[in-house]
Amino acid sequence: MTSIIHSIESLNIWIGRAFGWCILILTLSVSYEVFVRYVLNAPTVWAFDMMVQMYGALFLMAGPYALAQDAHVRADVIHRLLSVRWQARIDFVLYVFFFFPGMLALFWFGMEIASDSWRYQEVSWNSPARIQIYFFKTLIPLAGALLILQGVSECMRCFLAMKSGSWLPRMEDARETEDLLRAQVAESAPK
Repeated sequence: MTSIIHSIESLNIWIGRAFGWCILILTLSVSYEVFVRYVLNAPTVWAFDMMVQMYGALFLMAGPYALAQDAHVRADVIHRLLSVRWQARIDFVLYVFFFFPGMLALFWFGMEIASDSWRYQEVSWNSPARIQIYFFKTLIPLAGALLILQGVSECMRCFLAMKSGSWLPRMEDARETEDLLRAQVAESAPK
C-alpha cells in the first residue's frame, strides 16, 4: 500500500513541478506586456490570453500537488489536538462524504466542458487574438482525475494511520521557509 501511495504522490509532485514553470512564463509575459504597453506604446493582443491561460493551468494543476504535499490550508484547531487514529478517522469520513463528490463533479462536468470545447474548436470570445482554448479546458477534467487519484492515496494514508497510530511520512519536495527556520533553531538549541 505504501508503494501505491508514494507512486501517486510522485506523479502529482512531478506534474506540479512541471506546471510550476507556468509561473516563469506568466512572469515573463506580464513583464513583456508592461514594457511594450507603457514604454513602447505598442500593446499586444495575445499577452492577456497568455496570462489567463498560464494562471488557470497553474491553479488547476497545483491542486493535486498541494494535496500530495499536505499544503492546503486547513482549520485544525480541534483536529490537531486529537490522536492520530481519530484524525485519520475524521479525515477519511471527510474525504468520502465531501472531497470525492466534489472532485467527481469537477471531473464529470469538466469532461462535458472539455468535450464540447474540442467539438466546437472553441476560441476565446473576449480577445481580439481569438486564441484556441480547448487545449486549456482539457486541464479541468485532468485536474479532477489527479485530485481523485490523490484522494485515494490520502484515504489509504488514513487507513494506515488508523491501523498504526502514526502518519506515513510524506515525500518531501519543497519546504516552507518557516519550517526551515524552525529546524535550524532546533538544531542550534543547546541540548
